[in-house]
Amino acid sequence: MKKEMNRLSSRKLRSIETKHRLLNAGRDIFIKYGFQKATISQMIKQAQTGYGTAYVHFKNKDDILIVLMEDVMNKFYDIAELPFEPKTKQEAYDLIKNQVRLFLKMARNEQSMMQVIEEAIRVSADVYHKWRSIRERFIQRIAQDIACSQKNGLARTDVDRDLVARGWFFANEMYLWEIVRNENTSSIEDVVHNLTEIYTSGLYAGSDSENCV
Repeated sequence: MKKEMNRLSSRKLRSIETKHRLLNAGRDIFIKYGFQKATISQMIKQAQTGYGTAYVHFKNKDDILIVLMEDVMNKFYDIAELPFEPKTKQEAYDLIKNQVRLFLKMARNEQSMMQVIEEAIRVSADVYHKWRSIRERFIQRIAQDIACSQKNGLARTDVDRDLVARGWFFANEMYLWEIVRNENTSSIEDVVHNLTEIYTSGLYAGSDSENCV
């Protein structure tokens, strides 16, 4: 029984290592060739594994890209999940401004992979639907933060938090893609300042209290 367990453990470890090699190879190939020109054959060759073994883990290059996209976007989501418990409007402003800054800087840090992701969103239905689910996850998180601020008397309650969250994410997403495409002509700090000012001056204006209850 012990030998059988050891064999199973070794097999599982080899499977995990193979998957990691395929993902690392996929990242390299995608960045080098772009999504449309990259092939799963190139990835299998670089990962030095067999076709049969590779297809146990991924059915096509879209599958590989989706896993890589999830890994990248989890870095962005770590920013979205930073604690948001402001006691004053100024604290809310500072927290939001920091999140925007980190979000846009991450777009620059992950620019090469984000360029691949943007291309894939346009041509792969699977990747497009995955991006939509990722986007909704961010919007839901923003809505939670707005709800907290509304409950504690910091943010206006005459606005729909879900609609505001959607608009806020789309504004950030627009600048994210501009940075990824090298289309943004302003500094990140200028974008951060202006985005934060417009958002907070609308959402946090005219609320009933300066402090959490």
